[in-house]
Amino acid sequence: MPDDLAATRRSWHAAAELVLAGPQHRRSGTIRLRVTPGGFATTKPPELAVDGGDLVAGDNRVAIDGRTCAQLAAALGVDVGPPADLYHDGPGVDPDEPLRYGDKAGAMLAAAFELGDAALRRFAPGQTPVLWPEHFDLGVSVGEVNYGVSPGDGYLDEPYAYVGPWTPREGPFWTAPFGAARPLSQLDDVDALVAFFTEGRASV
Repeated sequence: MPDDLAATRRSWHAAAELVLAGPQHRRSGTIRLRVTPGGFATTKPPELAVDGGDLVAGDNRVAIDGRTCAQLAAALGVDVGPPADLYHDGPGVDPDEPLRYGDKAGAMLAAAFELGDAALRRFAPGQTPVLWPEHFDLGVSVGEVNYGVSPGDGYLDEPYAYVGPWTPREGPFWTAPFGAARPLSQLDDVDALVAFFTEGRASV
C-alpha cells in the first residue's frame, strides 16, 4: 500500500464532503456524488469534480496538495462546508486543515472506485451507484441489502468490497461486523467483484 494512502483518502473524503457535496446540497438539494475517470464529481449543479490531485470547476483547476478545503472552495467559487443537518459522521476535517495528496495513492483509490462502479452496474443494472460523502463509499441497495466498495476506513485500511444486509445475518459468508467484506486485492477484476456480490445475494 502507498505510504500516503490514508492521508490521500482523508483529503479526497474532505473534498467530497466540504467542497462538492455541501455546495451541491445547498444549491440542488442532494448529496449524491458519482464516480468519474480518475476521481468523482457532483451529480447536480454546481458542476464540480475531483480529478486525481486537482479540484475542477469548468476550466478552473486547482491542486489539492497543500491547500485547505476553504482555499479550494474559494478558488472554485463555492461556499465551503458539509451538508447541513443530514449526518453526524464524515471525515472530521476542518475547512482550514491542509490536505495531502499522493499520485500513487490517488491512482489506487480511483481504480477502486472505477472497478466498483463497473461491477455494481453489471450486478444491479437497474441501480445507479452513488458515492456517499458521509462514509465515502460507493454503493447500491437491492432488496434491503447494501452492496458496494469502500476505499478503506477504520475497519480495513485498504480498498474493499462489502455486502451489508439491513438485518444481520449469520453464516460462513458473514465475517464482518456489518456483513461481509473482502479486500479488492483479492478481487482484481469486474468478474471477481460481481461474483462476490452475487455470492452475497445468495447468502442473504
